Amino acid sequence: MTDRAFAVVRAGALTTVQDLGRYGHAHLGVPRSGALDPPALRLVNRLVGNPAGAAALETTLGGCAVRPRCPVVVAVTGAPCAVSVDGRPVAWGAAVRVPAGAVLDIGPAVRGVRAYVGFGGGIAVEPVLGSRSTDLLSGLGPAPLRDGEVVPLGPPAGRPAPVDWTPAPAPPAELVLRIRLGPRDDWFTPAALRTLVTRVYRVSSASNRIGLRTEGPPLERAVRDELPSEGVVTGAVQVPPDGRPVVFLSDHPTTGGYPVAAVVMERDLPAAAQSAPGTPVRFVPVRHQGTRAQQDPNERPLPLTRSTTVK
Repeated sequence: MTDRAFAVVRAGALTTVQDLGRYGHAHLGVPRSGALDPPALRLVNRLVGNPAGAAALETTLGGCAVRPRCPVVVAVTGAPCAVSVDGRPVAWGAAVRVPAGAVLDIGPAVRGVRAYVGFGGGIAVEPVLGSRSTDLLSGLGPAPLRDGEVVPLGPPAGRPAPVDWTPAPAPPAELVLRIRLGPRDDWFTPAALRTLVTRVYRVSSASNRIGLRTEGPPLERAVRDELPSEGVVTGAVQVPPDGRPVVFLSDHPTTGGYPVAAVVMERDLPAAAQSAPGTPVRFVPVRHQGTRAQQDPNERPLPLTRSTTVK
């Protein structure tokens, strides 16, 4: 194996290889996958001089440790955490040169859930359907990191970006998820829909890359029939038999047989990915107005009526 690689010293609770995902294969039953916090992935790649979609490591809560076999530029973004090289503290959110044979240690998340570790040249595992991402649902892509394995790196692609400071949005004390109701909101009682948009839920410890599970008041169904499986999108708020909403994330199935009461706006999903168990969650319905380029300033809460249902 080439010397452009690193050995895994400590794999951590769940560390996976992620890029921006494999688009365009939902009709084959293949999820998009990819980084749960795409802005953090793009930033870490910019810091080390990679293209925005280069593959990096996504850690979960406990961090990881690796030993490069070659000198390499690295950076860490996403959840703030302690970073060290051979026990010496180095900067989080900045490019750092790591000598060959040194141990790069990414500590547990101080806030948030997922950190992103970028390497100059990117991680060069074999792509599957155009992506190097690990997909926990379908099993595509490389398996989660294991202690002792060796992971290949690509050749350096560019110069690290000079920065004075790195934006580090803090994980929210309260997660606000803006939603558009539908397509199956009419399968729930009016009282259930009021509950969804007025009560506070909490992030469940059972959450994972497939979905953010919530704890809180169950939503009562108005329609008790079985729903034939239909396509679902990232951000879909699906309601399983226990009535607690689940927000689908990157590794979600492409079809589902439980009703989807709403869909979360995609720009809110990175914050969902960084929300630790116990974080309060509020679902807020919004309306789009104007052209696509004008929508953001004009988003406003919706009145809770059936006429707002997206069909």
